[in-house]
Amino acid sequence: MIIALDGPAGAGKTSTARAVAKGLGYFYMDTGAMYRAITLAVLNESESYSEVDAARISDAVSVDVRYIQEQMLVLLNGEDVTELLRTPWINKHVSTVSSFKAVREKLVDIQRSVARHMIDEGYGVVVDGRDIGTVVFPEAACKFFMIASPEVRAQRRYDELLGQGKPADYDEILQNVNDRDAIDSGRDVAPLRQADDALVLDTSTMSFKEQVSQVINTVLERQEQHDV
Repeated sequence: MIIALDGPAGAGKTSTARAVAKGLGYFYMDTGAMYRAITLAVLNESESYSEVDAARISDAVSVDVRYIQEQMLVLLNGEDVTELLRTPWINKHVSTVSSFKAVREKLVDIQRSVARHMIDEGYGVVVDGRDIGTVVFPEAACKFFMIASPEVRAQRRYDELLGQGKPADYDEILQNVNDRDAIDSGRDVAPLRQADDALVLDTSTMSFKEQVSQVINTVLERQEQHDV
């Protein structure tokens, strides 16, 4: 079974998806980290990149994933870059790089291949991103669209950075959230949108435990209905 969690940046997709996968004994695929890896490759060459540059670079590099003790690692040209992907530098550029057609086509192929392999091995997969239920896995058995106000999402990111001992500016983070929303929703290729059959979860006032429980309970109900 594939479980798809879509939504804008900061809505809680990644942390919820990880916890759901752990709770159900599924594997978790962080598609956002894969796009961040391509973004890292592009930025390592130049911050003044064009769509042509991004297409050329994405075609030249390899992106792969490995699971170590159920934790997904992202490999760029065979090197583990997982710990390098959650920086303000990457945050600033990832939505733009992700909007390029060649980048999305490359990574969608990889994501589908990884999921097929996991399912063939008898595992379920939890996947989060922007277009999982609409483009990457429209056949997913359970789809969720997670939302929260921009202010709430910015505050979460602000608190996360401070908790990590990193400098943070709330206004700058809020602007980044709004900019990413505009890019993700307005791009021509696979824009952020809710799948028709997705359950909407507004996490603005939900606790993390409530988010996870809602998703797991819905999945278990679907499984029971399928088994009847």
